[in-house]
Amino acid sequence: MSHNDTFQRIRHTFNLDDSALIDIFALADVNVSEAQVAAWLSDETELSATNLASFLNGFINLKRGKNEGEQPKPESSLNNNIVLRKLRIALDLKAEDSLEILQLADIRLSKHELSALFRKADNKHFRACSDELLHGFLAGVRIKTQSADS
Repeated sequence: MSHNDTFQRIRHTFNLDDSALIDIFALADVNVSEAQVAAWLSDETELSATNLASFLNGFINLKRGKNEGEQPKPESSLNNNIVLRKLRIALDLKAEDSLEILQLADIRLSKHELSALFRKADNKHFRACSDELLHGFLAGVRIKTQSADS
């Protein structure tokens, strides 16, 4: 999944409008314009890994509160595992919560399989997060938030 696709899916999952997206970037001390956001959402411009990481850092700040002091440096390279980890942190999810969300999207994992997604890449038990799994996680979050709103 491209960074633009991930950005668009997160926007859709959490029902964020353009001004909310700009505000989330600002929480990570990154200023973006409406034109930049529109270009990323329409795939006119490729969203860099650093910008997506900044957005996810801002999303963590939105959901969990901004830490005092200097903000974390955004990663210059992202993969689905890092995106999933940042979303899990932002939503303050424990393993059971993550498994429940994945089950809402008809994805069944054991606790061991889930923990393998959050290991370092050089760990022998590391498992790469597929596009399908990340998409399913976001779909499960959307289902959960819609049922909570009802």
